[in-house]
Amino acid sequence: MAKKVYYYVVSMVFFVVMLLHLARIVYSWDAVVGGAVIPLWVSWAAVVIAGYLCARGWMFAKNA
Repeated sequence: MAKKVYYYVVSMVFFVVMLLHLARIVYSWDAVVGGAVIPLWVSWAAVVIAGYLCARGWMFAKNA
């Protein structure tokens, strides 16, 4: 049971990260880290990666 809960929690964390990056893309928010502006394509990559990890976590939770 603990494994299943872990996978669901991790999946939800990646889902939130994906939503935040989507919001950054939709609203064209600037991201500045140490004075360097992070381009929007980084958020597109983060959406794909976080979405994949979210889906895999959900599948692992269903099989656990």
